[in-house]
Amino acid sequence: METGGGRFGVSETLGALNAALKKKPGPPASVWFKESSARNLRSRDFLAPQAALRPLFPGGQVPKDIIEDVISLKCPGVPPLQSCQQTPLGLTVQLQRPAAFQQVLNSIAEFTKPFQSAGGQSIILNCTPLWSWRSLDMLSLSNLRAILVTDHLAEVLRIQGLNVHLVPAVPDEGIQKFLHQLRVDWPSELETTFIPEDVLALKQVLSQCPYATVPGLEPGQTRLADDVIFKVHLKNFLAQQSLEGYDPNLDVCLVTEEKLRVLAQLRQMALRCAGTGPGGCCRVVHVVSCEGEFQQQQVDLLWRMLDLGAHTALQKHLVCGPVKVANSPSPVGAPQYFQLRRCQMYEASVMKYGDLVQDNSWTEIISVLTSAAMRFEMLSTAHQSQIFLNLEDSSISTKGTKSGAFVMYNCARLATLFKTYQQAVEQGAYPAFPPASELNFSLLREEGEWLLLFNYILPFPETLSQAAQLPLSSKGIRITASTEAEPLPHLFSQMFARLQLMRGVRDVIHRALATLHLPPLSQI
Repeated sequence: METGGGRFGVSETLGALNAALKKKPGPPASVWFKESSARNLRSRDFLAPQAALRPLFPGGQVPKDIIEDVISLKCPGVPPLQSCQQTPLGLTVQLQRPAAFQQVLNSIAEFTKPFQSAGGQSIILNCTPLWSWRSLDMLSLSNLRAILVTDHLAEVLRIQGLNVHLVPAVPDEGIQKFLHQLRVDWPSELETTFIPEDVLALKQVLSQCPYATVPGLEPGQTRLADDVIFKVHLKNFLAQQSLEGYDPNLDVCLVTEEKLRVLAQLRQMALRCAGTGPGGCCRVVHVVSCEGEFQQQQVDLLWRMLDLGAHTALQKHLVCGPVKVANSPSPVGAPQYFQLRRCQMYEASVMKYGDLVQDNSWTEIISVLTSAAMRFEMLSTAHQSQIFLNLEDSSISTKGTKSGAFVMYNCARLATLFKTYQQAVEQGAYPAFPPASELNFSLLREEGEWLLLFNYILPFPETLSQAAQLPLSSKGIRITASTEAEPLPHLFSQMFARLQLMRGVRDVIHRALATLHLPPLSQI
């Protein structure tokens, strides 16, 4: 087989293991999976369960020659294997862990990047709540969730190599200030020149559209709704186009100047992107809260009706579920949520660090902690699922592994670890850190050390890649987006190996925080 090399990958390893068990023509069966629990990793890293082996081999017993083939696997992206054994649970594989440590930690920069690049493709992310947001008081928690999902998705896609264009522009200074407090980097000006003639051109197309009529008064009406200029019969258009995934209750859409301004800006952006991306078209993803999904489907169909370009046929909707507040007698808006979390972060810091929190440097720390708390609460649940927020003071802690405060606290602990080590080097207590190629990674034998590498550092590139994989070619319109060592000479080698592992953990955390627009804290 081909000599192994390059960056290790979980998918590559699973693919090679599956291929090694292949007996018939065609794609190999997927029978292997990666272990992740501390208990199972004590004896194996990958498992092909007995139940999955029975259809492939009589009684599920794998022939010895195939087991030998598995042990001798040497493929690109596959770590060296230590053993392959038939057990009552199935076929187990354990990696050569010192070699895996060495390969990964000697090239840690490669494991903080996604596996694949999108090659300069363009995508428009349309954050629909921002179109109708006129004041901070109008911003609901569900709309805030859609904004944070859009911001995070945009950064993940950029890391993947896509050209991301955000709409709409938000020129209001008050709204921009609030977004800045949340670490949301949003454009304040249009990338394209928007002129009134664009709206006039759309009106002209509507006047000749067979699905549109000039509105008249319905029986019982005394006046038309403000700003309504056309009535469009979406149900007829849907039936004629045989489009799937739309709300069956879509019927008549009242077209206003505002809707046409939205379409004009989307159209201008799509035409601009069409000339920059391969294939001459640009995909559009509408990120929408569940409350605005019906209205956004109206805008989607109206755009398809008025503009038959390829970009309108490539529209997809990423719908964010509702956000509920537990035990709240009245609705809680986004500004109130922000202020509450900021006060809680300040009070928790005062309880832990006392008067030190009065220092000016803590203003930025509290700001980052607040943004982290809100982002982790809004983004740790699948975007299509409902979120229940607990706004009580007791819900803020640095001990819960899923909380933003916990992540930032441990990020600061890592910074303190390396700072303390460097100070000890300057004082002559420790020798300088040697090159990574000279480290003895066979000294990393602790269970927790392997858990960090195997469950967090090794899979991280694929995690980044999977986060950016939007099923844009799927049917329908909806998509979903997936310590310190004592200064004794005989411990220096182990200390250096552990520090290199911690460097890897630190770099992965920093890269992950960057996708959330959260700066790593150096103290807390």
